[in-house]
Amino acid sequence: MTLLLAIESSCDETAVALVREDRTILAQRIASQEEAHRPFGGVVPELAARAHAERLSPMIAAVLDEAGLALDDVDAIAATAGPGLIGGVMVGLVCAKALAFAAGKPLYGINHLEGHALSPRLVDAGLAFPYLLLLVSGGHCQLIAVDGIGHYRRLATTIDDAAGEAFDKVAKMLDLGFPGGPAVERAAAAGQPVVPLPRPLVGSGEPHFSFAGLKTAVLRAVQSGRHSSADIAASFQSAVTDCLADRTRLALAAMPEASALVVAGGVAANSAVRTALRAEAVRAHIPFVAPPPWLCTDNAAMIGWAALERHAANLPPEPDPQARPRWPLDPTAEPARGAGVKA
Repeated sequence: MTLLLAIESSCDETAVALVREDRTILAQRIASQEEAHRPFGGVVPELAARAHAERLSPMIAAVLDEAGLALDDVDAIAATAGPGLIGGVMVGLVCAKALAFAAGKPLYGINHLEGHALSPRLVDAGLAFPYLLLLVSGGHCQLIAVDGIGHYRRLATTIDDAAGEAFDKVAKMLDLGFPGGPAVERAAAAGQPVVPLPRPLVGSGEPHFSFAGLKTAVLRAVQSGRHSSADIAASFQSAVTDCLADRTRLALAAMPEASALVVAGGVAANSAVRTALRAEAVRAHIPFVAPPPWLCTDNAAMIGWAALERHAANLPPEPDPQARPRWPLDPTAEPARGAGVKA
């Protein structure tokens, strides 16, 4: 297998890509739904699913046309099968199933988290297993030992909210717009981290994350009226960064065999977060690896690459992959203390 058509539709990005096993991306399209969801201050699942259904077919045709190929020219098809907003996941997966059936091609149902976990290897052929991954996005905040293709150990997770979700909620509190992550980072650049905010669990030795209390503290700071939006944004970003760095330091100590510290997911595009994590990698005397920003957010290239990695590792696809709203990379991990379903 040398060429793969991939689809990603787990949240509010509709994405299609053609990926080759030599790490060449022949063509890709990523359609944002920011304008549709901006009035609501967050992603509306039904609107997202409808947008995926409207956009996928013309985007697939456009990607194939750009590469000068037909569906028969691809060797296999891959699509996100979860986790994510179930309506969007179903749209992409059903579309991929129909294409695979019509063209007689193998179909890979890919775990979206595995796509993020392996995405750095798409742009860095020298990245060797095992490595420590900080997966930090709107729906997930986990530290994972990536031991090999299909072999993942969850070292830490969030016991309440993910960091990206916290960014979105704080942006809404400050009326900064949607999506929240980039909006908070822009506001923080004009402020100073002078607002006293907590760093949940920092210094406690607890391996897991917690951001719910930090969000509450931000709300109180907003309601007090004593601080500018820019200063609150800068203080919040600083607090999140300190929490991520502290937990990462603990995980690195627990994984001395790690070849590198890798960060992936939407929050990985934040420059303050990258700077702090790079310092932790230097402290541990290992390389720091971060994919380019476009590869940190949801995209189809990482889904296609994960399928190519699984094929190269002789891991066959499921005969009939099903859409899943939740799909942990490490199903054997013990539930985090006090965690709910998000763990």
